[in-house]
Amino acid sequence: MIPWQRGDAPFPPVSKALRSPNGLLCAGGNHSPERIVDAYAHGIFPWFSEGDPILWWSPDPRMVLFPEELRVSRSLRKASTRGPYEVRCDTAFREVMEACAEPRANQSGTWIVPEMVAAYTALHERGLAHSVEAWREGELVGGLYGVALGKVFFGESMFARATDASKVALVHLVERLRGRDYRLIDCQQATPHLASLGAREIPRAAFAQVLRESIQYPPSGESWRS
Repeated sequence: MIPWQRGDAPFPPVSKALRSPNGLLCAGGNHSPERIVDAYAHGIFPWFSEGDPILWWSPDPRMVLFPEELRVSRSLRKASTRGPYEVRCDTAFREVMEACAEPRANQSGTWIVPEMVAAYTALHERGLAHSVEAWREGELVGGLYGVALGKVFFGESMFARATDASKVALVHLVERLRGRDYRLIDCQQATPHLASLGAREIPRAAFAQVLRESIQYPPSGESWRS
């Protein structure tokens, strides 16, 4: 059994998360921008399907990408520097979220429900959530979004409608974060796709330590618009 949260009640310690399903910590509460920021600061993220209660997770191990460990193939480097894409930041945040929410092969639904779009858009308006977008001939064809707190970027989702479009956005994101001395990108859960780009799993305790060293609580964020 997992605890049921009410309102803005403090989250349980992440050490109380279930082993199966890996990382399920608690349910309920709300998904206000403040609540989501508090969750990230404690190594917790929301993930649930439409019609379900809000579920909060903190898996062990945790998939992360250290910016200096990004693995870029020759073809991806070429696409990033001389390819057909123009990369922009924070010019189409809601559109990126809605594209990430579109049905995908072998998936029956999405966790990016309208309530979550509204919550993360509110974070974006506060300068805490950001999108990195790949455009081709004036059309949005790929991108990603996430939340930046302190020196950690919490990646949420990415999409591609053209070859390597989301990967090009990721390369741009990493270059941006390197220039600002970010410690890591939280990828949440392991996938072969992320592993191929250099992401790896670390123990939850090690992830929590990085958060303690890197998270700040800025009164307001900043736009990445470009």
